[in-house]
Amino acid sequence: MNNEKTLYMVVPCYNEEAVLHETAKRLKEKYASLIERGLISPESRVVFVNDGSKDKTWEIIQELHSTDPTVFSGIDLARNSGHQNAVLAGLMTVKDICDVAITMDADLQDDINAIDAMVEKYHEGNQVVYGVRSARDTDTFFKKFTAEGFYKFMKVMGADVVYNHADFRLMSRRVLQELANYREVNLFLRGMVPLIGFKSCSVYYERAERFAGESKYPLKKMLAFAINGITSFSTKPLKLITTMGFIMSLISIIAMIWTIIVKFAGASELGWSSTVCSIWFIGGLQLLALGIIGEYVGKIYAEVKQRPRYIVAEFINDTGKKSEDKQ
Repeated sequence: MNNEKTLYMVVPCYNEEAVLHETAKRLKEKYASLIERGLISPESRVVFVNDGSKDKTWEIIQELHSTDPTVFSGIDLARNSGHQNAVLAGLMTVKDICDVAITMDADLQDDINAIDAMVEKYHEGNQVVYGVRSARDTDTFFKKFTAEGFYKFMKVMGADVVYNHADFRLMSRRVLQELANYREVNLFLRGMVPLIGFKSCSVYYERAERFAGESKYPLKKMLAFAINGITSFSTKPLKLITTMGFIMSLISIIAMIWTIIVKFAGASELGWSSTVCSIWFIGGLQLLALGIIGEYVGKIYAEVKQRPRYIVAEFINDTGKKSEDKQ
């Protein structure tokens, strides 16, 4: 049986000029090794997706393609669409010309050597292979605490996510075809891919420090990403509002009974502090509830408009062909 399958690496890039040449070098070496072992076809490619970078990222991608078109391809998005949309743009662009695709970030934190195990797991019959961090030794205490807390909280909220897995994963063409049927605008691929199903497994690796450049996920973006993930794949926050409302109603009944007892006991002047605290507490809960409901209403608003999630301005492949697309 011929094990050679066409592998397309999808690498989203946003202002990655400092690391792109090194990433390309290491991936080219890895591809040569995989081809020599007969695990992937010589038709396999590395596709860099330029997500509206403001530096020379796209120029470097064009240079890499021009220098070695049999290895490197490029996708230029019309504007910055965000990391998740850039990943999806790459996957949807190559889904009909590859047998299998792997997504990874350009910063070299994901272990390129884990690609071997991913491809081997695919040949064993797995349609999805997740790259999972074996440890978080390179993280700060705050990063480790918040990241692990996020995955645990997502589980509590009912979202099916793989613990300590980001966007380093392998997917077969069949899975990509099914992924194309998911049309939501608010993307959270870590939750979407497990929903598709099919046989899957995990490959464990140690995540390295960023090779060069700056992190594209500061605390503000991380929090926004977490909120998006929770509200995109779980309605439990809405159910919690109902539960809080029920609890507050019981507390109100108890407070009313206590007020009546105090009134008849002749001590009605007591309780000023508790009344003020109760007003502030209930007011805070109401604002929190409105905020949570607002998040869901905002997502509905974005979904019903059905605007394109991304627009491909240019796709350069080994034939030099250029194409335009939007999703």
